[in-house]
Amino acid sequence: MASDNANYTPQYVPGNQLRFTRACMVCSIVMTSANFRKDGCPNCPFLDLKGSPEVIEACTSGMYEGSLFIAEPKKSWLAKWQRIDNFVPGVYAIKVSGSLPEDMRQLMEDEGHVYVPRDGSAQELE
Repeated sequence: MASDNANYTPQYVPGNQLRFTRACMVCSIVMTSANFRKDGCPNCPFLDLKGSPEVIEACTSGMYEGSLFIAEPKKSWLAKWQRIDNFVPGVYAIKVSGSLPEDMRQLMEDEGHVYVPRDGSAQELE
């Protein structure tokens, strides 16, 4: 699921655009709706968010708690703790409200990805 795009540039959200931010329910990256529509999710290309407002609405949430910026995910203990150490640098939500639709969960499973809910409901994985 991790993005292998070494040339990815994190998306910074200007202060006046914060009300338009959403967090991916799979990886918890925070971006504006416009950025999800334009670029898709940099960590979850299998969700196919690019250019699809309906899928963006279903697979992202405007309700999330806290945010953190991860500049070097591979070196960050916080990224490891949040299970985002294999993702691209960027702003991530600490908790994301909502649940991923069942068809998207099935798609992830079919492609060999493990869905870890970002709302805090998942049990600690060993």
